[in-house]
Amino acid sequence: MAGTKDAGEVLIVTGMSGAGRTTAANALEDLGWYVVDNLPPQMLRPLLDLSELAGSSLPKVAAVVDVRGRDLFAELPRITQALRDGRHLRVLFLDASDEVLVRRFESVRRPHPLQGDGTLLDGIHRERVRLARVRESADVIIDTSQDNIHQLATRVVDLFAAEGSARHTLTVMSFGFKYGMPPDADIVADMRFLPNPYWVPELKQFTGKDEAVRDYVFSQEGATEFLDAYVAALTPVIAGYQRENKPHSTIAIGCTGGKHRSVATTEELARRLASLPGVAVRVKHRDLGRE
Repeated sequence: MAGTKDAGEVLIVTGMSGAGRTTAANALEDLGWYVVDNLPPQMLRPLLDLSELAGSSLPKVAAVVDVRGRDLFAELPRITQALRDGRHLRVLFLDASDEVLVRRFESVRRPHPLQGDGTLLDGIHRERVRLARVRESADVIIDTSQDNIHQLATRVVDLFAAEGSARHTLTVMSFGFKYGMPPDADIVADMRFLPNPYWVPELKQFTGKDEAVRDYVFSQEGATEFLDAYVAALTPVIAGYQRENKPHSTIAIGCTGGKHRSVATTEELARRLASLPGVAVRVKHRDLGRE
């Protein structure tokens, strides 16, 4: 199948064993890329043909290709050059110093894939020879000698996140304490310090998504003060999640039944947090609709 100019973006991830290919692949996957690990170079064309057929379902494809492919890996430079025609294809090469690579292999107590009966350095040197042509033609080279896994992931995100795309997905969830706390919540707030609209006859049948209930909740003493302070407290927390490459978090807002106070607060909190840079906010009302 011939390449087309509107085909999705393709990234080949390769480089030295121990330089961080797995960390880079995980970071790309968190960004929404479709990642295939340990792909023989000969399978790149069928993968890219499939991505073209899938269209918008696979807009970004990353393939990890390395010396685990054994003799097949030697074909990577030729195949990469042939695939560049008509496609937005880039090659990311991860590297590190020999000393760092030896230290990383020793820490996990695994042999180098090309070590054979020799030493770790023998395997590393053999790999450098095999990768020389690939490194020369790479579009992006990252030396990870000074990086831990979090720093490397941050560098990959900075390089390959779509402009303006979210670096953190935040779920703001309302719930009722009487149905149990959500087990997947990272942060929990309790709105039971506010009067319960359930006991106001004209509000009981409505929910926190209705204007009358919202107005009642936020007219109570301490309600807006809490929201202002809570947003101010959460802002550096979410920024820290982004720096630490924590892609998802959940803030749970509870009240007695999960119908009035928590729902109104969740809606308003989500609205405010959606203005934070690099954050995509989702709203979930876990217990709304329960009797």
